[in-house]
Amino acid sequence: MTNTKHIHHFPVQVYYEDTDHSGVVYHANYLKFFERARENIIGVENLSKMWHEEQVGFVVYKTSLGFHEGAEFGDLLDIRTTWEKQGDYRIVFSHEAWRPKAEKPAVSCTLELVCLGAKKKLMVIPDLGFLN
Repeated sequence: MTNTKHIHHFPVQVYYEDTDHSGVVYHANYLKFFERARENIIGVENLSKMWHEEQVGFVVYKTSLGFHEGAEFGDLLDIRTTWEKQGDYRIVFSHEAWRPKAEKPAVSCTLELVCLGAKKKLMVIPDLGFLN
């Protein structure tokens, strides 16, 4: 198992389109923010190569979200992510969305990814640099 000790930071600007009628981020949009952070960690080149050359991709297996303090239109969020490879088939990501000067995360998320091949069969996660 590989356990990454560092925290990856990914900035996300909250736009009006990300919010509901009250100006607070619509709950499902946090999943988009976390997806962008993971794509930044894994690398677009890695993901593109996996898909186009090997017909392999990551899919979400399980997720859990906790909503603590809603982010608002105009906030610049700091998406903080750590991850751990758990066995040959699963990577667990821990995400937190932090508002500026906050004392706790607005939202926290645990998300498990697995790797699937072209026929949607579970595959061993390829050797990618971000897991080392």
